[in-house]
Amino acid sequence: MFRNIIIFLIFGSVVIFNNGCSSKVEQEYEKPAIYWYQKLIRSVSAGNLEKADSYFTSLESEHISSPLIPEAMLILVQAHMDSEEYLLANFYLDEYIKRYGNRQNKEFAQYLKIKAAFLGLNSPRCDQKLILDTLKKAQSYIEKYPNGIYTPYVHTIQVRLEMTEYMMNESIAKLYKRRDKDKASKIYEEKNSKSRIKKGDIQPPANSWVDWLLY
Repeated sequence: MFRNIIIFLIFGSVVIFNNGCSSKVEQEYEKPAIYWYQKLIRSVSAGNLEKADSYFTSLESEHISSPLIPEAMLILVQAHMDSEEYLLANFYLDEYIKRYGNRQNKEFAQYLKIKAAFLGLNSPRCDQKLILDTLKKAQSYIEKYPNGIYTPYVHTIQVRLEMTEYMMNESIAKLYKRRDKDKASKIYEEKNSKSRIKKGDIQPPANSWVDWLLY
């Protein structure tokens, strides 16, 4: 039995050693910027965003001034949005705006931030603050870029969120009324009375809130 234990330990050591060697083989350094960029693109195409993020780190670390970096950032933004990873998408957007922002870039990137926040909604009842914050950002965007190429899309998002806010206020008002809190109920009823959205403009969701918001 002792002999079997020794064989098992030796075998385990060999496996660990081989795994360590193979991981070292996979590590790569000092490659051209286009090498990391192409690796990133292939990983995104394969749906492996963890690897894509890692290749971006290598690209950024080894080639801090590469013109491929801003393009890679936008690719990762869209990839993470497509995978519903909106926090990571926002991270790359913030970095993009901070490092490469000019008027045209900011207009596009800020539109993407509003879109990411909008798509990130799961349930209006759980995301009231996100709805209100996104509405403020949408209004600010429309005021800043009244004739912008993406402004019509932001306006659509704004209207959808205003409808959601109206329904949310109505739901809260009814809840307070059922609990005999008429004063609190009236606060939310008055909010809706001041809204440009009217109840007749809204068709309640048949299935999920997200489906209704997006479609």
